[in-house]
Amino acid sequence: MSTRTVKTTAVLGALALTLTACGSGDDEAQAADEEQTSFTIGVANEHEAHRELERIAEEELGYEIELVNFSSYNEPNPALSNGDLDANWFQHIAFLAEHNVASGDNLQPIGATETIPLTLYSNEYDDVAEFSAGDEVAIPNDPVNQGRAINVLAAADLVVLAEDTAQPEPRHVDEEASTVTLRPVDAAQTVNALESVAGSVINNNFAQDAELDPLNEGIFSDDPTDPAAFPYINAFVTTEENADHQGLQEIAAIYHDERVLEIMDERSNGTSVPAGDVSAEELAEALDDYEEALQEAD
Repeated sequence: MSTRTVKTTAVLGALALTLTACGSGDDEAQAADEEQTSFTIGVANEHEAHRELERIAEEELGYEIELVNFSSYNEPNPALSNGDLDANWFQHIAFLAEHNVASGDNLQPIGATETIPLTLYSNEYDDVAEFSAGDEVAIPNDPVNQGRAINVLAAADLVVLAEDTAQPEPRHVDEEASTVTLRPVDAAQTVNALESVAGSVINNNFAQDAELDPLNEGIFSDDPTDPAAFPYINAFVTTEENADHQGLQEIAAIYHDERVLEIMDERSNGTSVPAGDVSAEELAEALDDYEEALQEAD
């Protein structure tokens, strides 16, 4: 274990991170042919687990997979909706809900993968108690990861929320009552921001690329096993028309092959919590609940 103190806590209350899809460039998405064996899957920051799933799908199940790598979280869902992808694999349920509500899409999860803690890092401090009034903390600026990061900081007693909301924004923070101030940046820049701020909340894939160890270098994180973290389960997602496509479901299921899980466990430094017992129906229900909460908040 770490020489630093890594605290774990729940992020949300009653309401508490991938996806495959086939589509069409036409106004109406078209269902995939059930005989289809070639699929294009969008991923963010392609790594060895993506390539191992691709290898297993091709060599053992006979599917031809093309991985399309994206550097931004904001690109794979539109690409899926436009028919440029048959699948994407990068996001959790809360992120998908935000996309659906904002865009009017109805992309659907078809297979759970894992939950990963969201972690606060600092080059200055070893414990959240060391932060001083006015210290700046970088957080992702996309709505869902931003909201989750703010909840992490609230659980760490570094910010105080002026009101309860499913997805807090900086405007919901009571600045006078809070210890730290927020610097929203693109999620991909949270690692670089660590050099100029007292702390930074960094998504696990970017932390991995920067060789940051959440157990030994993170100083606070949420708890991926807490029921409140259910919306942060990552999933394979597809269009509504293709949610029952057997080929896509079989590809999604490869994630839980021990060879893929071993890579993900190593990449996450043991923090990845596989979600193999979560059904597509449970994911869809969680998606509906989160979408409803977002719509009510508006």
